[in-house]
Amino acid sequence: MSKRLLDCTASDFAKMTKEELLYAIEASEGRVLACETIGRGTPLLSTDLTNAELAAAMGADVLLLNIFDVDEPVIQGLPPVKKEDTIRELRRLTGRPVGINLEPVEQGVDGPVMDTLWTLSPGRRATLENAKKAADMGVSFILLTGNPGVGVTNKAITDTLKLYRKELGDRLILAAGKMHASGSIKEAGENIVTKRDVKAFADAGADIILLPAPGTVPGITMEYIKELVSYAHSLGKLTLTAIGTSQEGADVETIKRIALMCKMTGTDMHHLGDSGFNGVSAPENITAYSVAIKGIRHTYRRMAMSIQR
Repeated sequence: MSKRLLDCTASDFAKMTKEELLYAIEASEGRVLACETIGRGTPLLSTDLTNAELAAAMGADVLLLNIFDVDEPVIQGLPPVKKEDTIRELRRLTGRPVGINLEPVEQGVDGPVMDTLWTLSPGRRATLENAKKAADMGVSFILLTGNPGVGVTNKAITDTLKLYRKELGDRLILAAGKMHASGSIKEAGENIVTKRDVKAFADAGADIILLPAPGTVPGITMEYIKELVSYAHSLGKLTLTAIGTSQEGADVETIKRIALMCKMTGTDMHHLGDSGFNGVSAPENITAYSVAIKGIRHTYRRMAMSIQR
């Protein structure tokens, strides 16, 4: 199958291989929007409608689950299913590729997390066992990253990538990087990600390199991220610029400005975080971001496309 993700339907996504999905993303030329949601809490709109379904309805092309525990998978609003079928049911309901965050932490360097929401449970750690469980559950990709204060370091991400690439082979897409410092004070500002980190992630087996979106972290400019995107592309890797600093809940004009800066960096994918409201971006910002990077026609098509197609 050789289709742009822009043109893909639910039935296309259901049968895509890893290589086909990567091709579909690259062929869309910077017009793919991934939305991160949290399923543990009460959904924004209704107890019988998941935040992920809301994000999909507002124009998200790809769904990413944060705070998802592979041992105790919870997505509030999802119909009752067996634990092992949680991801497959969400894919069935939304017709979208679904990924999850897993968090690699070096032994003895856990961050000073005070908020129980971010406290790292065993099922969220980036262990090989958890990655295999996620693959068996039907995830399309795993993103190795860190939530606030957890203490995820770039070294831990790199070491985990090497293990995953060796053991998981081509079962799923591997993405890696940080949206903010993640509790690692030494890796803040421009030190969140450098060319050296991009090279390390690429060599370790990442398919997609995550970078903070310009304007979301102090010191992160459009020019700086553009240089890193170009470098990642020269290594044969795709990139994902991410808003993980609660600006997914900013006003629409701010969202559109960030979206266009990300577009100018040359990134392949765009990400909106989960902290606009209760576990999901402000719905109007999902649509506004989508329109900014791919126009009304492609945005409305994604919103209107039946999952029966």
